[in-house]
Order: sequence, then C-alpha cells, then structure tokens
Amino acid sequence: RGLAWVGLRWAAMSKPRVLMLENVEEFQDWGPLIRVERDGEMVWMPDPAKRGKTFESFVRQLRGLGYEVDWRELRACDNGAPTIRKRLFLVARRDGLPIRFPDQSHAVPTDRRVLAGKLQPYRTAAECINWSIEGTSIFGRKRPLATNTQRRVAKGLWRHVLTSAAPYIVTNTSGHSGTGIDA
Repeated sequence: RGLAWVGLRWAAMSKPRVLMLENVEEFQDWGPLIRVERDGEMVWMPDPAKRGKTFESFVRQLRGLGYEVDWRELRACDNGAPTIRKRLFLVARRDGLPIRFPDQSHAVPTDRRVLAGKLQPYRTAAECINWSIEGTSIFGRKRPLATNTQRRVAKGLWRHVLTSAAPYIVTNTSGHSGTGIDA
C-alpha cells in the first residue's frame, strides 16, 4: 500500500508531464485499515465502511498537483500479451493533452471480431516459450515444492489436462513445441 504514496511524493517533487501507474485493481477499493479480532487474534483489515477512500484521496492529491487523472482496468491479453492478468492502469497528465488508452487488438479465437479479421487471436504462453531449453523436473527434487505450489500444479493439471476439452501436454522438451494429446 505504501508504494503508491511514494509515486505521489515523486510526482510532487519532480512534476513530470505524464505519469502512469500500474497496480492491482483492488487499489480502487483501498481504504483505511482497522484492527479487528479474527480467530482470537487481532489483525489489520480494510474498514468496509470506508471502502475506496484511500484511492479517492490518492486521485484527489494528484489532481491537486495539477494533473488530469483517468484509470481503467485492462487485461494484457486484450493487447497482445500472453497473460490474462487484469490490472489497474492510472494515467495522470499535466500537459493539456488527452488521456488515451489503447484500443483492444486481440480477443478469444472464436470471437466474431477475430473471425472477421478485425482483431487478432489471443497469444498463448506456449508460443513464447523456448521449448529447446532443457528444464528441471519438479519431480524427484531434493527439497519438495511448497504446499501452495503443489496446489497450483494440481489445479493446473486438473484445469488444463484432466477436465479440459483440449488437453495440452508436453511429453518431451527436446526441441518439442508441445501439442494437444490428440495430435
């Protein structure tokens, strides 16, 4: 939570014409923290009655420095990056020019705009991986994977192999690009 305020202090000191901030989309919901008891322990958590107040203050202070401010939640895959991660992008300008966000350039391969040739299909992580680099197996390690990592691996296998309509398995990394199991 503190890093956004470092960016604000930097903007106040250096007064750039344009600044951009990327953060988790939950940044818009941040508010003051309160101490509450949970499972017999005192913990800090956001005050539900003041949801979004921290973000509102952040934007108000940028505007107080003379910036026009706008923000959007964007998914990187909509503009050609091979990830579905959604992030908050905030742009602040003090040069009088309009704030513009990119138009979507990619979509799901079955999207009517992709089929019509107006957008490109989403990129996949598989097309960006250099499959010729020999990897180290997660099996037979000296130190076992962390429990949460094991859960993520199991969830990925469940989603992309065991219950997928088009399972994807890499059987050999030696110059192999990986294929569906029906290939």
